[in-house]
Amino acid sequence: MVNTAAIVTVGLLILSTLATVDSSIQRGWTTLEIASRLPVDNWNSYSAVLEASPLRTKAITSATVYAIGDCISQVSTGSDVSTLDRGRILRSSLAGLLGHGPLSHLWYDFSEGLFQAWGWNNWLLYGVDWSFVPKVVLDQTTWGPFWNNIYILMLGAMQLRNPREIFKEMKATTIPLIISGLKLWPLAHCITYGVIPLENRLLWVDLVEIIWVTVLATKAAEREGGGESERELTKE
Repeated sequence: MVNTAAIVTVGLLILSTLATVDSSIQRGWTTLEIASRLPVDNWNSYSAVLEASPLRTKAITSATVYAIGDCISQVSTGSDVSTLDRGRILRSSLAGLLGHGPLSHLWYDFSEGLFQAWGWNNWLLYGVDWSFVPKVVLDQTTWGPFWNNIYILMLGAMQLRNPREIFKEMKATTIPLIISGLKLWPLAHCITYGVIPLENRLLWVDLVEIIWVTVLATKAAEREGGGESERELTKE
């Protein structure tokens, strides 16, 4: 009952926020006008908040998506609404809020600045800008493994686990997670670095994370006997 009430409450709050974005100006609008304006004006509202407070907005975005992703992960491994682990969802959300959002913000700014300094942001070949290719390679060989291990470290610390166990798990999962990531992230990051504007890259990546957690949930289910921490390995 607690889980159901929490999900319904959050869902209603989100729907209410999305539906009332134009409440102060929609005098006399038809239903069709309201429906056509809501997506655009919600996006404009998000963009305005993102421009005003980029770090905080990205942190909250990651926290939200990580909570959703962890719920999907639990459901895909056999849980239902009544058995969802609220503590695990909270830890995952905090990892997004305190870790993935802020660190991704710094990474994408750093990566873009690095390639600008190298003069690789306009790597034209046959009229096509291929500068996204080395960006994807750099991401998959540095940022991806780094964040996977930071995520495991944060979850272990929040569970007050023995540091030796945490580092042992980090060592054991680094390569498997990189291999799992190759199923999705290189293609997704071709869009991240080739199409999506810098300020919206984290939002795009967070949306893809929802798919990614399903992929990793399957891997985690195969290691079900390894403990709760291994079942929580559901992020990039």
